[in-house]
Formats: sequence, C-alpha cells, structure tokens
Amino acid sequence: MNKSGEWGAARRFFIILMDVVAYIFSVYFSFWLKFGGTIPTRNFQTFESSALFISVFFIILNVLLGTYVFYNRIVSDIVFVTVIGQFLMSLGIMIITFAGRWFAFPRTVILLSFLLGTVLLIIYRTIIYKAYMKLSSDKKVTILGIEKDVAPAIQNFSSQKNNKHKVQSVVLDHFYDNLAEIIDDVDIVYLASEIDESEKIRVYQLVTKKEKKLFLNTTFENLVTINPNIMNFEDESIIESSGFRIPSEDAMLKRLFDIVVSLVLLVIASPFMLTTAILVKVTSPGPIIYKQIRITQKQREFPIYKFRSMSATAESKSGPVLAKSNDARVTPVGKFIRAVRFDELPQLINVLKGDMSIIGPRPERPFFVEQFNQENPYYYLRHNVRAGITGYAQVYGKYASDYNSKLKFDLLYIKKYSFMLDLKILLQTIKILFDKVSSQGLEEDEICTSLDKMDFPKEKILQ
Repeated sequence: MNKSGEWGAARRFFIILMDVVAYIFSVYFSFWLKFGGTIPTRNFQTFESSALFISVFFIILNVLLGTYVFYNRIVSDIVFVTVIGQFLMSLGIMIITFAGRWFAFPRTVILLSFLLGTVLLIIYRTIIYKAYMKLSSDKKVTILGIEKDVAPAIQNFSSQKNNKHKVQSVVLDHFYDNLAEIIDDVDIVYLASEIDESEKIRVYQLVTKKEKKLFLNTTFENLVTINPNIMNFEDESIIESSGFRIPSEDAMLKRLFDIVVSLVLLVIASPFMLTTAILVKVTSPGPIIYKQIRITQKQREFPIYKFRSMSATAESKSGPVLAKSNDARVTPVGKFIRAVRFDELPQLINVLKGDMSIIGPRPERPFFVEQFNQENPYYYLRHNVRAGITGYAQVYGKYASDYNSKLKFDLLYIKKYSFMLDLKILLQTIKILFDKVSSQGLEEDEICTSLDKMDFPKEKILQ
C-alpha cells in the first residue's frame, strides 16, 4: 500500500493471482472428490491441459464483472458477483473443454467446482474486502459549485455503498480563496458546477500544485475532451476532439456482435419467452406483444416490441406518461416480468432487424424526444448510435434518474465505446436484473437540490 493509502498494482496482482489459485484448487479438489482421492490419468491430463485457458477466462470474466473493484461495494455485492461469475465459469468450462476436445471433464466435477468455488471465493473475497475497508484510507472530498449541483453530489456520496469517499466540506462561492484555506485537509476536489473560467484555471493550478485528485462533472464541455487525438504540426501540438460517433470499422464489429449475441440469447431465452407469453395472455385481456413507436439512430422511428406489462388501455386517457415506481397501470404479472426484465426479451427481434443494438442508449418515445430536444441542445447526440436493450446508463446509473443524467451516461458510452466495453456492460446487466434500485421508476422528489433539506453540518459550508 502506498503513502496515500491506495492499493498498488503489486497488491492487486497478488489478489487476482490468489483468486485464480483458489478457483483452480476448487476444480482440482472437485476431481479429487469425484474419484475418491485417486484421479485417473486421463482426467488429470485434461485438467492440466485446460488449466491455463480456464485461468485466463476466469481472470477476464471477473475483471469485466468488476470483481476486483472494492470501492462503492457492500458484502452482498461481492456474494452476488461471485455467484454470477461462478455460474458463467461453469458454462465457460463446458465451452472451453468442448472446443479443446478435453471431454474428460465430468459434469459432476463442474457442479462440485461451482459449489466449492463459490464458497471458497466468497470467503476469500470477503476477507480481502474487509482488509481493504480497514487498511485503505478514506478519501476526504470537498465539493465546489452552486447549491443545486452540490446538494445532489453530497446525496450520491452519502449512499449506502459509498464506503471510501467522504464529503469533508463544500464551497459555494469564492471558490479559489476558500479552497486555498482547506486544500491541505482534503484528498479530492470535485468541481460540480461550471464556474468562471479564470477562477477555474486558478483552482486547477492549486489542485495540481498540492498534488490532490481532481474530479470533474460530466458537462458537455468536459465530455468533448474525452478520448482526444493528439496531432503535431511542427512546434504546435493540437488536441483533436473525437466527436460523438462510433468509427465505421467499430460500428461494423458492433453490428456483428449484435447479431451473434441476439441469436444466442433468443435460443437461451425461448423457454422464458414462451412462459411469459402464456402468463400475459391468461392474466389480462389484450395482446401479448405490445408495440410502441420509439426513436433510434438518426432519430428514426421504429416499432419496439415488448411483452405487455400494463393493462391494454393504460394510456387511453392520460396520454404518454413516463414510468413511475409502483405504477398502478402495471399488471401483477407485469410487475414480475419488469423486475426480471423478461418484458424486454422481444427486443432481440428489433436487434436482428437493425432497429436496435444490444448495448446503446435506451430508446425513447417521439413525444418525449421532441420535448427533451427542446430542453437540452445536446440531446440529439445520443441518436448518433442505435438505441439499445441495455446500456451504460442502465448499468452505472439508476433507472430513476432524470433524462439529463441518463444523457450524460449515454454520451460517455459513445465517447468511450469499445468492444470490451460492450462485453462489460452485457455482463454487468446480469447483476442489475436482481437490483431493486435499478428497477424503480422516475420519482421527481428523489433528488435533493437544497442543502437546507440535508443533514449536512453548516460549519462545513464555505461561501
């Protein structure tokens, strides 16, 4: 651990290495149990031949699942990610052993390794998590900005899962002068609002000089600078903005990914889709599949397919309405299929048709798109890519967030796009299927914008 209390690369490497050792041991011990302590030569050679491939797959899978990220986590997250990871590893072993023709992996061994590995890894990872919580230092944060931006930032930092970032103070005015007085007592300076350019530069200079970390909010100005291309003309170095589009060669790979994944998921999900269709049909009158016009790439309209989760006349009188928590229009079966996202499964057909992507900004209705385009001049940028079944905002944000918050996630996704990011979001989506917070609807009063309504010490507010 370094002087700042952060976990260094060597420690992280050791944690991952021991994680792999624990998993491989569970596989070996499963063979030992299966064969009563004497593993046949053929089976042991199978284990030896495939161990390296299984280990690499194990590391990649768990990195993508975020297993080794301990901040903003609680123990239940570690347990759940481990169970999901072990389930996917069991499927992966079947694929790896089939592809390598290592057929001496008995199904009993795969089942035992799932059970033993899950228990062993939960114990090991919980110990590491507890050590992280105890040994790594808390990060003291000061937030700079206007009150309406500072209050929700404090609210986010105060969430149950935020275990390491603690808001020490807030600065609402005279930003540089107030920051200069307290900067030696904080670790992170978070600039939550746009401030005067000259004062912002002085704040940057102070943070750099004092070697503190700088957090910036996701304004359009800051988003533009992500993933720049550096160009040199003689003595002049220029930063070229990458724009809010996915390069054509990446778009082709993304489309291929969409087709393959949607076909695989349709095969896997077909029993669940059949069951859902029957439940919808027998529990409420109306069609099984609900079609609704949404907006996708280039602001093109298309009919989205979903299993109907509301009554057939849900909006006959009210007109278009955003979904809310405990929405009375949702049927009992609808609540369940929404909670587990089964209502979204018919959208795999939309993906095959080219209307949608597996990963991308969630498609919105024309009524709201027109409204949001008028309210936010950058909203149209999210339509530079196909709409998605799941996305960056759904995985890393809350379903209850307003459209501006979701837009920032969507633009971040476009800027940071890569094949590995799509794969990561797809795996992370599995986790949020069982996260009740991510299934909530929009609540206007959930976001606090006034410090007076918060239990934040007045003496820590600098103006």
